[in-house]
Amino acid sequence: MADAVRTGARAPAADRLTLARLLRAREAGVFIALLVLCLFLSFATDGFLTSLNLLNVGRQISLLGIMAVGMTFVLIAGEVDLSVGSTYAFSGLATGMLIIAGWALLPAIGVGLLTGVAIGLVNGVLSTYGRLPSLIATLGMLSIVRGAALILTNGQPVTVNARNGALPEVLQTFGFMGQGYLFSIIPMQLVFFVIIAALAWVVLSFSNFGFRVYAVGGSAKAARVSGISVNSVKICAFVLMGVLAAFAGILSLAFLPSGQAGRTGLGLELDVIAATIVGGASLSGGEGTILGTILGVLIIGVMRNGLVLMGVSPFVQELMIGLVIIIAVGIDKWSTRRPS
Repeated sequence: MADAVRTGARAPAADRLTLARLLRAREAGVFIALLVLCLFLSFATDGFLTSLNLLNVGRQISLLGIMAVGMTFVLIAGEVDLSVGSTYAFSGLATGMLIIAGWALLPAIGVGLLTGVAIGLVNGVLSTYGRLPSLIATLGMLSIVRGAALILTNGQPVTVNARNGALPEVLQTFGFMGQGYLFSIIPMQLVFFVIIAALAWVVLSFSNFGFRVYAVGGSAKAARVSGISVNSVKICAFVLMGVLAAFAGILSLAFLPSGQAGRTGLGLELDVIAATIVGGASLSGGEGTILGTILGVLIIGVMRNGLVLMGVSPFVQELMIGLVIIIAVGIDKWSTRRPS
């Protein structure tokens, strides 16, 4: 009887401990903020909670989410990539030009993805063996890749249609990737995002590579002493970021089959970094989760959607997103400096 009483007394204590851990988790705070935001918008607007609008939000956040998944790996490894918007533009436009030239879809997409690999590889090598701060290396690559896109297209828009030489069967499949719906309900962009996020969660949470990314971001010196190739891990993170930025750019062109090198993806890196940091990734490295990144992307996407539904000026929207970035970075810095 006494044992039963003691067991019963320990159970609530254990439950309280588990609850406290959940409440302390960064993801829990972001999730609560998302719920509050959704609750506010459901009362402030008439169309927010409709299934059509929610699916539209899912489509709108998908490309941002795909790139934020890649940025999660980079930030956890203790680096940052500012060239994602340029990679997004260059890879998408290069793929579109190959399709216009009469290429089959898979080779054209393959070349587009390889450009992302190349850009990520250069970023990684400059930031590791080149010993340049990733902020500077990727800032330089931002301009280089954007300039390369302008040279490639001669500054002219790239429009993918049959009149420009694209094969009809290629156009149909390519258009379905960006504009199609799974089961006539779920946008294909959202399907791609869910698949990529799920795979990234498995890799980051259960694979040896995921463990090494956290180890390198937590302490590069300790990781090196334990036998981890710090440079290789960081380069792989940059390459993954490049591939996902390239894929997002290709999907963007598939959705809206026209783009211009001087405008496509301009400033996109700010939203990507903001969403990842809002989700709990740290600029200091060693922290972040795919779940947190998804929540951060949802916060940014729901906020933009809600402001549009409320008729808020696009200029005010940019101001508010900027405030979110500052607040998120401030929380990150404050929490990492807090004494334990």
